[in-house]
Amino acid sequence: MEKRVGTVIIAIGDKGLAPMVNGIISKHSDIVIGRLGLPRHEGMSIISLVLEGTTDEIGALTGQLGNLDGVEVKSAVLKSR
Repeated sequence: MEKRVGTVIIAIGDKGLAPMVNGIISKHSDIVIGRLGLPRHEGMSIISLVLEGTTDEIGALTGQLGNLDGVEVKSAVLKSR
């Protein structure tokens, strides 16, 4: 399957979920090529990822993150060229 480049925005409403979110991201670290974390004292913390992987690999990461209550995930994947 062909690799694609994509981005994922992760909003974490409960800081107690951060270790679980980081664990999932670490499990999929082979497709992560960039990461930016914006911890916030009030409101949601945000993590932005740039990924390179197959649609199945990206879907596995976003699916596991999206299954966590209190975590919202949005992704965009570029068409292959």
